[in-house]
Amino acid sequence: MSVLVDDDLWSAVGDPTRRRLLDLLLNEGGGTATGLSEHLPVTRQAVAKHLAVLDRAGLVHATAAGREKRYRVDQERLARAVAQLTAVGEAWDGRLRRIKRIAETIQRESQQ
Repeated sequence: MSVLVDDDLWSAVGDPTRRRLLDLLLNEGGGTATGLSEHLPVTRQAVAKHLAVLDRAGLVHATAAGREKRYRVDQERLARAVAQLTAVGEAWDGRLRRIKRIAETIQRESQQ
C-alpha cells in the first residue's frame, strides 16, 4: 500500500514549535506573531518565520491586521493533513504487522 505524502506538510508539522502554534491558533481562533510569541519561548521574529512555513504548507492563512498579519488555521487543509497523516500511520501499522508475522514464522521454523 503506497500513500502519497506531501513533504511540505510533513516538514511543517514535524517541528514542535509549529505544532504548538497550530494548537494556539485553534484554541484562540487566530492570532498575530506578537500575540503568539507571548506563549512561546521564542522571539516574535521566530514565530513569524514558523507561521510563514505553515502558510506555505497551506495550514494557516494571513490577513492584514494593522501593521501585523493575523493568522488563522485553514480547517479544510488541516482536516486533509490529519487524513494524510492517519493514512501514513495506518500504512506503517500494516507494514509492522507483516514484519511481526514474518519474524514469528522465522522463530517458529527455527524452533522446529
